[in-house]
Amino acid sequence: MFTENEIAYIRSQRLARIATVNADGQPDVVPVGYEFDGTNFYIGGRFLPQTRKFKNILAGRTKIALVIDDLVSVDPWTPRSIRVYGTAEPVEMNGRFGPGMYLRVTPKVSWSWAIDNETAYARPQKTVHSGK
Repeated sequence: MFTENEIAYIRSQRLARIATVNADGQPDVVPVGYEFDGTNFYIGGRFLPQTRKFKNILAGRTKIALVIDDLVSVDPWTPRSIRVYGTAEPVEMNGRFGPGMYLRVTPKVSWSWAIDNETAYARPQKTVHSGK
């Protein structure tokens, strides 16, 4: 489970970066819009089924990495972020981007930096998610 502070942070942000892997093993990372239901992330957008990320998942390469990050301050330097390792699967739903196909991301492990402790040098907080 994500902490209350992590959930608040996730819901306060608009963009994430998702990495998938193609058939040759080449990682591909792109910025994405998302929504979050407290457990899973839903990646949507225009023409999603035609994107590399969607095709990579559809081809059975379902492991993903997702990063949500921002800068609290540049002086002092204070980045914060949440990194998620998990799996993705196509689902049809009516979400933030309207009705259509989405990628449901189920977290397996996550790490957060400076979310519960907003200092640039805080140790990352690791969480193992039960997931389905």
